[in-house]
Amino acid sequence: MLNKILSVEDDPDIQEVTRLALENVGGFTVKICGSGAEALKVAPVFKPDLILLDAMMPGMDGPETLHALRQLPEVEETPIVFMTAKVMRSEIERFKQLTTRDVISKPFDPLSLPDQIREIWSHPQTEIDTTRNSAVIAGK
Repeated sequence: MLNKILSVEDDPDIQEVTRLALENVGGFTVKICGSGAEALKVAPVFKPDLILLDAMMPGMDGPETLHALRQLPEVEETPIVFMTAKVMRSEIERFKQLTTRDVISKPFDPLSLPDQIREIWSHPQTEIDTTRNSAVIAGK
């Protein structure tokens, strides 16, 4: 059952919108990390059901964080969904090949984010669709 979501995002505005959408609209328990390094400390303790991972962050970027998370026994098989403003099909394909469940493009619609995540959760092999998100908040 999907309940606990770890969101790894360096942008404070996107952190807050994500938290509000997932907690208030979706009813999820959410923990926010501002960096890949912080996620490596928090994930084994929080033990999320799913991880939302920003692809572009300073320091450890999303792919580096993904690789490091996969080394932690507590979360090595936890589904990970990249969130990125890089919505070119080739970029999305590359991210999906990194053992992620799916890719959500930024900007995203906060009101539909919980349902989008539930859909990804219930369909592990979703098709890539770069047109499914509305421009509601500014992505990076």
